[in-house]
Amino acid sequence: MDGCDGAWISCLEIGQSATIGRLWQEFFSNPPQWWDKRLAAMVQCQQQGQSTPESSGRAVRIEQLWQEFYSDPSKWWDNRYIKRTPKYPDFKHKNTNEGLWVEDSLNPSWVKEKMAAMAWNQTQSGGGLKSKVLASFGNGDEVCKLCGEGKLKEALHIVELMVEQNTQAPINSYVGLLKGCAKRKALAEGKQVHALIVECGLDLNTFIGNLLVDMYAKCGSMLDARKVFNTMPKHNLFSWTAIISAYANLGEGDEAIDLFQQMQQTGIVPDKVVFVVVLKACGRIAALEQGKSLHAQIIKSGFESDVIVGSALVDMYAKCGCLEHGRQVFNNMHERDVVSWNVMIAGYAQKGLGKEAIDLYEEMKQEDVQPSNVTYVVLLNACASIAALEQGKQLHSRIIKSGFESDVTVGNALVDMYAKCGCLEYGRQVFNNMHERNAVSWTAMIAGYAQQGLGKEALALYEQMKQEGVQPDNVTYVVLLKACASIAALEQGKKLHSHIITNGCELDLIVGSALVDMYAKCGSIEHACQVFNGMHERNVVSWNSMIAGYAQRGLGKEALTLYEQMKEECVQPDDVTYVVLLKACASIPALERGKELHSHIIRSGFEMDTIVCDALVDMYAKCGSIERALQVFNNMHERNVVSWTALIGGYVQQGLGKEALALYEQMKEEGMKPDNTTYVILLKACASVAAMKQGKELHSHIIRSGFESDVIVGSALVDMYAKCGSIEHARQVFNNMHERDVVSWNAMIAGYAQQGLGMEALIFLEQMQMEGTKPNEVTYVSVLSACSQSRLVDEGHQLFDSMCKDPGLTPTMDHYACMVDLLGRAGCLTDAENFINKMPVQPDVVVWMTLLGAARNHGHVEIGRRAFNSVVKLEPENAAAYVLLSNIYAAAPGCMRKQK
Repeated sequence: MDGCDGAWISCLEIGQSATIGRLWQEFFSNPPQWWDKRLAAMVQCQQQGQSTPESSGRAVRIEQLWQEFYSDPSKWWDNRYIKRTPKYPDFKHKNTNEGLWVEDSLNPSWVKEKMAAMAWNQTQSGGGLKSKVLASFGNGDEVCKLCGEGKLKEALHIVELMVEQNTQAPINSYVGLLKGCAKRKALAEGKQVHALIVECGLDLNTFIGNLLVDMYAKCGSMLDARKVFNTMPKHNLFSWTAIISAYANLGEGDEAIDLFQQMQQTGIVPDKVVFVVVLKACGRIAALEQGKSLHAQIIKSGFESDVIVGSALVDMYAKCGCLEHGRQVFNNMHERDVVSWNVMIAGYAQKGLGKEAIDLYEEMKQEDVQPSNVTYVVLLNACASIAALEQGKQLHSRIIKSGFESDVTVGNALVDMYAKCGCLEYGRQVFNNMHERNAVSWTAMIAGYAQQGLGKEALALYEQMKQEGVQPDNVTYVVLLKACASIAALEQGKKLHSHIITNGCELDLIVGSALVDMYAKCGSIEHACQVFNGMHERNVVSWNSMIAGYAQRGLGKEALTLYEQMKEECVQPDDVTYVVLLKACASIPALERGKELHSHIIRSGFEMDTIVCDALVDMYAKCGSIERALQVFNNMHERNVVSWTALIGGYVQQGLGKEALALYEQMKEEGMKPDNTTYVILLKACASVAAMKQGKELHSHIIRSGFESDVIVGSALVDMYAKCGSIEHARQVFNNMHERDVVSWNAMIAGYAQQGLGMEALIFLEQMQMEGTKPNEVTYVSVLSACSQSRLVDEGHQLFDSMCKDPGLTPTMDHYACMVDLLGRAGCLTDAENFINKMPVQPDVVVWMTLLGAARNHGHVEIGRRAFNSVVKLEPENAAAYVLLSNIYAAAPGCMRKQK
């Protein structure tokens, strides 16, 4: 860098004005290339007793402030004996907040003289200077003001000094401190205040005791709250309300209800506030019977006509799942405010009755009740629950007209509604236009991407969230873990796990369960087990996640073993547990265990649950017990598309394609619309019985239903046409697919293989790789089969060798069998036998039977005999092996006699 000395702007002491002008231009074009010596020059001037323009100006202002101070000290805070850092001013103006320091080097010389005189006068008038300072805080209002501003430590320090000087702090000082600690959840400061209260003997004061209970409860220390409550010499209605409210807010409804009963036993008559609090507790734990009992008491007490109590009753019934009673209370209310309407609308929305919630809103408008921001939030949740996009858009327009669009809560609900309605573009537009975004806003948008299967976009948005300095909460982490699970992003999941540990969220029950689920769905059962075993607390969701992890990996036995452990730990299974366990039984398959579970389901009262019944139908069908599956299906009170699809799938799995298609006709007659999964299974049914006509009809229905663009349905169509022998139709569907995955390519290659078109299959494989789709194990089975059908031995060898060299692929027994078949069909039986003998794994029955079949086709007795011996070693009762060997002997003259 260039540089030269100068008093204020260094480097610019040059005589000619033209040069100075040029240098200024250079300076402003790139300031980092210049040394800025202004601060150094100022320091140098001060050390030499010289003044700078800045210091001179400040000295003038300081002198003015000291003159103002001495003219009226009452306008200034005296902080000399309460400040904890030299940086804090000794005196601070009460209105302008300007500060003065006694030891400031810029102070006029007369300041210290006047300060000494003021101290002498205060001493002569009685009392020390510190006492005078403390006395300046008067009746405690100043302490309360500091607490209101969040300056708890400063306020607490003042009270501590008062206690040290044996000066009784006003009671409102303690009130302000306790309320401030409760508001900011400052437990450490709250305990310090409690200690001062005990020291001053105010702990016996009922009013202060009530505030202590409230403070500890809001700071999350129920142990301390209950301890204070139990040691209070006297309880009034407010004492009981404080402790009951604390338990209700924490979701410990049983304890809140028990305390309410204890209160009544002491003879204290509840008021409407207590009733509202206890109704809230009943709603939190769905304690309907206790809620009804409270309702009766409220009627006797004459509070039923109170709008706040009425709204609380509606809310309690709604949260207990008894909307009929809630609506009855709502209809009988003499007065209904916006809160009452909000509670009733929310009740419908929470039960998934979005249409009823929207209808009630229309009724609310007719009664000229002005909606609040809460109303719109609840209604947007209702729209989200039934994917009512058009109603959601209409609400958005009304929100803009009402001026609530800038409300962050409403904005979050809009983002959530658009995301859940599948309209991410609108959701992102609202999100981008929000003036204020909190963790809920980001979580709602991230959740939208995750729900749409856009895990990468969800994780990218999380990175943006971090860059903007927004701290994720537990819900954010749960949503992000779901995003990782949806795209099997194990590495990102591990990074998230590290962030969760760093932020201290690992102990959260919901986060822990989400971690287990993420690791399980990403295929890392070991990590899932590690997290699960390390959880300090596990609920039914945690167990479900771990059991589902085993079931999804095909480890049905381990899933059922874990269920037994779950029962030993007295964790009550829910409907999800049974669904997951039935899937585990279906995966192995374990019919007897499935029957046992069915018995448990009946005893637990879940037999009428539609989702559980769907899982029962699926389990029995996949375990080969179509009769039991049909029995459960016929006994269902409510059947949805999943129920029909499960039974149709059972028929297809058992090779009963015609029966599956007949059941589909019955499904249509009952007015049930198939979904994409139903169509995939029905296409498999058509393929299994070569029902081309029904397949074409299904294709027409698929186009009308808008499922043709679904990649899974498209792949099933290709497969159906190929297996029905119409490779042209298969190719036409394939070419029209907007998106193709490895399954689509495999279906087409398998079609060529089935038709014996080996070269076409190879060309298709090459095209597949050129378009960036990586072949998997199934692809190679199909291509090797095609090579076998077309006697393309060299090409098949090359394919198998390339597969073995691919680190991401491992040949299975199917691939080895295909190679044996390839060599056998070409008459290379010796090569086929040598290939088997060199296999890195023990050949199974299928491999030896393939060689035995080739020996029969080519009349090779010796190789046939050796292949037969290997088969019967593995399966002595294999009848097909005996038939094949008999055919070999029959076709070779003299062999039977020689054998005899």
